[in-house]
Amino acid sequence: MIKKLITFGLFSIATLSFAQEADTKVQQKFTIMPSVGFGWRLAATPKGINNETKNYIKGLKSGVNFDISAYYNVKNVGIGVKYSNYSASSDGRLTVQDQNGNFVSANVSTKDHIIFVGPALMYSNYNEDTKHKLFMDFGIGTITYKTVTGNVTGKGTNLGLEADFAYQYAVSKNFYIGPKLGFTAGTLSKMKYNGQTIHFEDDQKEGLARVSLSAAATFRF
Repeated sequence: MIKKLITFGLFSIATLSFAQEADTKVQQKFTIMPSVGFGWRLAATPKGINNETKNYIKGLKSGVNFDISAYYNVKNVGIGVKYSNYSASSDGRLTVQDQNGNFVSANVSTKDHIIFVGPALMYSNYNEDTKHKLFMDFGIGTITYKTVTGNVTGKGTNLGLEADFAYQYAVSKNFYIGPKLGFTAGTLSKMKYNGQTIHFEDDQKEGLARVSLSAAATFRF
């Protein structure tokens, strides 16, 4: 009888362990990855401008970068969607020349937003038995730029892309955290300002490329 009980107990433990392992795999079919940090736009500053204008533009070239991705996992590959939002603002005094050749100065305040959304693919070693996790993802979708200065609103949309690479430490089997390096690309050849469409020359296109450094969290379930 004792031998039968021991055999039954060992069989039960083995069965339970297998069921828990299988259940863990089922529970980790989905991955949600939010991150927040800073971004820096890569477009060159125009030449021949005064220091006041340079400082004003400089304020718009760095800002807060937030993004979130959601994936369905197929082994080491995730299939899903990606969203990011870059926000920056700047205050300054600008001087421009009017139609009569006179220089006019005014205090201005600008708020910029660059939004990306689109389908994405992610590759990771999340299924490997290690505390040190790596992932990279890539998305192609719509990139939208909105800039507001006083009562003037400009907006433009085009095709954009995002790519990220990150290292994370596994705090638990369902939660990882670590630094992430990102890259966003996109260019606008036209924008609407208060409903009026303006087309840019080749050397005046609005460059939306930026790099970002963020703290990224991963939730798997």
